[in-house]
Amino acid sequence: MILPFLIALLAFAALLPILSPLLRGRRPVPARASFDQAVYRDQLQELERDIARGLITPTEGDAARLEIQRRLLAADRLPAAPPRLSRSPVLAVLVFVVVAAGSVGTYLWIGTPALPDDPFSSRKAELAQVNAQASLQQAADTLAAKLKQNPSDAQGWLLYGRALATLSQWDKAVDAYRHAMDLGQTGPDIVGDHAEMLVMQAGGTVTPAAEAEFQQVLKTEPGSGLARYYLAIAAMQAGEPRKAIDGLQSLLADIPANSPLRAQIGQKIADAAQAAGIPVPELAQGTAQTPGPDDKAVADAANMPDDQRQAMIRGMVANLAAKQQADPSNVDGWLRLGRAYAVLHEADKAADAFDKAAHLRPGDVSIPLQEVSALLIGHAPTDKLPPRVIALLKGVEAVDPNQPLVLWYLGMAAVQDTRMDDARRYWTTLVSKLPPGSDDAHMVQAALDALAKHEGAPKR
Repeated sequence: MILPFLIALLAFAALLPILSPLLRGRRPVPARASFDQAVYRDQLQELERDIARGLITPTEGDAARLEIQRRLLAADRLPAAPPRLSRSPVLAVLVFVVVAAGSVGTYLWIGTPALPDDPFSSRKAELAQVNAQASLQQAADTLAAKLKQNPSDAQGWLLYGRALATLSQWDKAVDAYRHAMDLGQTGPDIVGDHAEMLVMQAGGTVTPAAEAEFQQVLKTEPGSGLARYYLAIAAMQAGEPRKAIDGLQSLLADIPANSPLRAQIGQKIADAAQAAGIPVPELAQGTAQTPGPDDKAVADAANMPDDQRQAMIRGMVANLAAKQQADPSNVDGWLRLGRAYAVLHEADKAADAFDKAAHLRPGDVSIPLQEVSALLIGHAPTDKLPPRVIALLKGVEAVDPNQPLVLWYLGMAAVQDTRMDDARRYWTTLVSKLPPGSDDAHMVQAALDALAKHEGAPKR
């Protein structure tokens, strides 16, 4: 009952300027002749004053007086003003009903009365997201400009790829990750991320190329949840729902009971069961719940000043380090700790963590290459490579001499030591491994040309 009353009240307020004359009725309106006559009488009085002051002669005054008197007599013959509309409450009610009913009926016909309000306060999160997207796009553009000047920056390609992935620019993100992988960033986490971007690029389809990369991840990291999930999805897309259910159930058993991913995986199991025409199985129980920040803690962290947020991050990294000390055989934990220290730009601590992971998985050349990247954070291209980096590169060279990152940096080390023949050998091998015509190939060829020009310069 309240809504119709409010609508009627608003309609009445909007129509009040129209209804007011009908409700007040007629007021006496002076005739036009009365105004004219008043003006002419004033002119006669003014004329007499001008004659008395000598401003005009008596002869001129008589002529003017006759003209004004003629106009005064003519004003008496003007028609009377037409009568105004008389008071009509019935007509006022009729106008109100017709206009109000027509407006309300039209709105109910073409409008959307059930649409909820969208006040500005409720759009703050949306506006904040738009601003964050714009800032991230600007950061990605800055990275792209830097990579044009230094296309051999593997860590830069990774950062660029992650920024593009956040912006859902999958084609560019796939290409950026491919550059990083060509430069030696071949760790299982990086290969897995690249494979996931291939899936996103294909609209959610696990392509054969993505499936091959997920299989590659499992060879070095059998517990990878990302690879296991997408391989199960690949099985479902290939028409093997029972295989998909087995893979997803196995993954659920290794996921903490409080993980938000369980609902998504459970839905996939239900879809696979429906496709197989079998009842939905009971979901596998997860591992013990892992402590983590709740929603309030995350919100508080977002509103913290930078120094407090950094202190909180360092506290979380310290907790991760303490857990690793309690479980030193956890290879993935050491890798996570190394990457966390690298984000904090604590190169020595990151390298130590990667060293521990490498001792536990000696055949994985991606680990020392991650250590190299951590040690070279903030390293200027003109600075001499640290001995620890060269030792790591030599170790990888002994296992896999064709790693692009190894060939590039060992070539740089040779130039710094004026061993130009070694530099030429490393870079000639590297340019043969790169895709012809690529930016990386052009960059390495330019380095070879500069080396040849330097050697051909006359000695002083």
